[in-house]
Amino acid sequence: MSRFSLAISCFLFISTIVRATDVKYCDDNAQYQVKVQGVDISPYPIARGEQVTFSLASNTDNVISKGKLVIEVSYFGWHIHSETHDLCDETNCPVAIGDFLVAHSQVMPGYTPPGPYSLKMKMLDGHKELTCIKFSFDIGFGSSVADM
Repeated sequence: MSRFSLAISCFLFISTIVRATDVKYCDDNAQYQVKVQGVDISPYPIARGEQVTFSLASNTDNVISKGKLVIEVSYFGWHIHSETHDLCDETNCPVAIGDFLVAHSQVMPGYTPPGPYSLKMKMLDGHKELTCIKFSFDIGFGSSVADM
């Protein structure tokens, strides 16, 4: 493989992963137990009818033995979807002190409209909010299983 082909392959691989640069905490004044350094969305852009993975690079000063991941999705500012997952299905539990990764994957339905979305993700331990972040992403006009 020539250097040019290798460079193109590396560029294409890297361009399918995007770091959401506008990740914000839901409450700037909160002292969250879990700090989120960033969110990777892969592949990006997100296509209808295809699987997407949201990976949260996180850090904690406390051991986390259980919890829930609550996801709320809005489209053009309108709340359209909520779901709750066992945190231990999205990462390895117990979560040790230090860095850890939370990864949530799902297939975007073929009827998902293209456009701008915002996502709010809370990590809960019982009723205690370990962290709460929000970020935006786009779903493109890519092919859909429903279109085939």
